[in-house]
Amino acid sequence: MTVDDAFTLRDPGVGTATPPPAGYSVTDTPYGTRVEGPDGGRLLYAATDAPADAAADGRGHGTHEVDVAIVDVVASPQTIGALRRAGIVGVTTAVLAVGGDHRVPSPAEFERRARLWAASAPSDGQDLHCPPASWPGARIRGPHRVLITGGARSGKSAEAELRLLGEPEVTYLATGPAAEGDDDWAGRVDLHRRRRPSWWKTEESLDAATVLERATGAVLFDCVGTWLAGMMERCGMWRETPPTGAESALEERIDELVDAWRRCSARIVAVTNEVGSGVVPATVSGGLFRDRLGRLNQRLAAESEQVALVTVGRVLELP
Repeated sequence: MTVDDAFTLRDPGVGTATPPPAGYSVTDTPYGTRVEGPDGGRLLYAATDAPADAAADGRGHGTHEVDVAIVDVVASPQTIGALRRAGIVGVTTAVLAVGGDHRVPSPAEFERRARLWAASAPSDGQDLHCPPASWPGARIRGPHRVLITGGARSGKSAEAELRLLGEPEVTYLATGPAAEGDDDWAGRVDLHRRRRPSWWKTEESLDAATVLERATGAVLFDCVGTWLAGMMERCGMWRETPPTGAESALEERIDELVDAWRRCSARIVAVTNEVGSGVVPATVSGGLFRDRLGRLNQRLAAESEQVALVTVGRVLELP
């Protein structure tokens, strides 16, 4: 990457290929290569393993903020969230997404992902200014609700995670059952854990309404289907003869969830299962679950700013 037609940067964190002229300061930092120009402009060519912790020099959060951050979002999209959490990327920082290649299906998809993280995707050879010539686009902030639906192995959870990788504060609300004794489920849980950035906080709870009511920052709720299955178990709906009041107890829990979803002040992305296009359940209990989840999905969608359908890893935004 060439700076002001004056010198060239190597890969992030390994200095310059040609020496910078007088007036420029180039520093290798844990966050990448930092360049300060004669006019005071501050540029970061971000490292893909940039830490999410603020610099340990006692200067305070935000004092190392830059005007422009260049991030390889294909190699490490979570770097944007890490830099925001560390105070390197602030409200006025322009984040430039680079690194698009065959790992992303199309230029349009690359631009879509960049927008999710409040980044822009410059074209090859484009001249860029530092400080930027205009203010960067606003980041999505709460209250904002997104419901992502799709079939099994459709890529819906990966899409939900992708949407929040640029956030500095994320709570992962896991409502699935414990993995003890089920190797397949344990493997799926482990895969999800390894995909998530280290600074995300995990809450494993069926009490989703309470988590949403106190949430700040961003929340990834995965998933509505496992929450409903667990709540039906708690209310006794899976028994051959459900106890008196089981159905009304379940309806109360569903109402509480929808109300918390409506009133939550955080940015929320929830994953659910698409039950309207699958095999007709062979059991009464399976049909009961399908019908209730279908109705719950409709209620959550009606209270959402965005709804998306994921199939074979591709995303369709629903009107």
